[in-house]
Amino acid sequence: MTDRHNGTPGRLAYVNARLLDAASGLDAPGGVLTEGEAIVEVGAGLFADGAPSDAQVIDCEGLCLSPGLVDMRVQLREPGEEHKGTLASAGMSATAGGITSMVCLPNTRPVIDDMSVVEFVARRARLLGLAKVYPYAAVTKGLAGEALAEIGMLAEAGAVAFTDGIKAVADAQVMRQALDYAATFGLLIVEHPEEPSLVVNGHMNEGEVATRLGLIGIPKAAEIIMVERDLRLVELTGGRLHFAHVSTAEAIEAIRRAKARGLPVTCDTAPPYFALNENAVGDYRTFAKLSPPLRSEDGRAAVVQGLVDGTIDAIASDHAPQDEDEKRLPFGQAAFGGIGLETLLAVSLELVHNEAMSLLDMLRLLTCRPAEILGLPAGRLQPGAPADLTLFDPDRAWIVREQELRSKSKNTPFDYRPVQGRVVRTVIDGRIVFDTQA
Repeated sequence: MTDRHNGTPGRLAYVNARLLDAASGLDAPGGVLTEGEAIVEVGAGLFADGAPSDAQVIDCEGLCLSPGLVDMRVQLREPGEEHKGTLASAGMSATAGGITSMVCLPNTRPVIDDMSVVEFVARRARLLGLAKVYPYAAVTKGLAGEALAEIGMLAEAGAVAFTDGIKAVADAQVMRQALDYAATFGLLIVEHPEEPSLVVNGHMNEGEVATRLGLIGIPKAAEIIMVERDLRLVELTGGRLHFAHVSTAEAIEAIRRAKARGLPVTCDTAPPYFALNENAVGDYRTFAKLSPPLRSEDGRAAVVQGLVDGTIDAIASDHAPQDEDEKRLPFGQAAFGGIGLETLLAVSLELVHNEAMSLLDMLRLLTCRPAEILGLPAGRLQPGAPADLTLFDPDRAWIVREQELRSKSKNTPFDYRPVQGRVVRTVIDGRIVFDTQA
């Protein structure tokens, strides 16, 4: 249920909470005081002697109160493909999933390679008053992989980083130029690491399962080759580079070694790559057709290890809505992609429930770390920070059902999966925008 308040919020005292702030290492009973759009006070034991008399009291009943989640990879579909998703539908899905900030890919229609489109997305999101939206802009004009977009002007207009979205920058010389430019102006390039010539006509991970199903495979070498090429280009230029949705052991190991050498590289992954493997394709389940494809069990385990040891810096939803007409097709013809905003926290919590990592370490991947990579004012519980908060029950069990999700498109790879962890309330700039008790 959504409850949007248009007026300026007053003083709100969140009491009786388990405070979780990965940026400061805080995990303790306490409270948060907000006034207007900002956090005024936060701390363990805060309000032990009672809340201020002029504040509205919100009893968190011992549930977890963390900074709002920061999702660094979302396809919004607006402008241009509103039949698949809109800023409004994505905003409602995001707030139901505890996400207060999301960063959208530039593969809209028109492409975000022009200052006016950057400004349109930001303005439209502000008017809706749901999750904050920060746009990526294209590395190359029209995402064509040839001429660089006006990177400097797009950054001035509000683009937080630059990517060709679901396409790799295939031309090494173009990527070198982009990284050179990024190095000069302190900007970030984000790569979809997949050598396109190895992916043509492929449908799922290459291997025994693909062979048995009679499907054309996508070799893991497609990811490994692009990661290794781009690491060489980073070495050559000094540009900052972020790899999206890494999914193979060898690519993760290459990034691990590059970090050890001090190269300015980071990476993220998405819940399907640590919670599912290629067997989820089952009997040609098109909802499990993703890009990159779901890998082998060894690949899934390598992603978990990369999260645990810090090689992988962040978890993003990789939200990619597709309408029914593009998913309810034979597997080879179906579109790639799955939605993920409302399941981001619950599936990520499996890492905690399975004792792979602590709750605070998992939240770091969803809050302060993606905010740090992109330079966003988000992901922290501290005085002066935006009052973007997520209240959640880490143990509440539920079953993912596509028709119950708020997303306009319903193509979740986690359909009918039992999960633990549910958002109870989401607050943006002090306003309650999602509340299960409303």
